[in-house]
Amino acid sequence: MNTIYAIDLTLKPTTFDLWHVCLAGTVALFFLLLIVSLLTMFVRVSRCKKKMAQQSIQASAQASEPVIKIVERIVEVEKLIHTPAPEPVILKECTPDAALQLLGLLQKEARFIDFIKEDIASYSDADVGVAARIVHEGCNKAINEHFSLAPIRSELEGDKVILAPGFDASLVRLTGNIVGSAPFTGTLVHKGWQVTDIKMAKITQSHNAHIIAAAEVEL
Repeated sequence: MNTIYAIDLTLKPTTFDLWHVCLAGTVALFFLLLIVSLLTMFVRVSRCKKKMAQQSIQASAQASEPVIKIVERIVEVEKLIHTPAPEPVILKECTPDAALQLLGLLQKEARFIDFIKEDIASYSDADVGVAARIVHEGCNKAINEHFSLAPIRSELEGDKVILAPGFDASLVRLTGNIVGSAPFTGTLVHKGWQVTDIKMAKITQSHNAHIIAAAEVEL
């Protein structure tokens, strides 16, 4: 005769012995291990994704670096192509006749050579001052008769001036602490001079310009 056992699942245990304690602890331990395993797996996946992203960025940078170098090289070559070559410096041969003629005029009007070559150490300051006044008047007369002069800068000496980029270095000479590039701001120390017109007399073919002043013989 077969015996049928019926299990009532709605019944609640009325006792809690050591076996149940072990069973409950085991279930809790497995549950904790499962949570730790899932967290570990999540952290590993996140690290792998981050590492792959960094490698991708590095690979992209390494791949683009040669392209950047090629572009920079092309730009440098284009600059060399489009940069105009500097004009060759042409040296002009200066004839001494004009300088000798001017020296002759200064000697004629102010006895300039006599004053320069004279040993003034034995003369008093008063005597030198009188001679210098005569030389000054004569030189001023010779210059004004044969040259028209104008200042390069219109400002007063001591004024602040600003030199823009590309200023003509032949017209303005920089002194002092020169650092960096234009624009420059400085103090006008000297206004400079430029010749606007020259009125020199023509000389004959046989004239010897090396004779600044002929020797004088009184009879």
